[in-house]
Amino acid sequence: MLTTFTLLLAAGVGCRLALSLALSRYSDRSLEIPQTLAVILIVLACLPSWASPLALPVPLSFVLGAVLPDLLTRRA
Repeated sequence: MLTTFTLLLAAGVGCRLALSLALSRYSDRSLEIPQTLAVILIVLACLPSWASPLALPVPLSFVLGAVLPDLLTRRA
């Protein structure tokens, strides 16, 4: 049985994949997020609501799924 964390992680990866495929098919562009922005998004998702300077209404696992390819691969 899959936990909520893994299901949200899979949903983030699926949304990222669908958006990447749509961008590459219709406009010949690729979706790339700078590593510093990816880390900032993960830190904002980890902060509690009272300490966050900016409200990020998505769970940490979804954010990890969406930005993990940018953290794992290095583009030159």
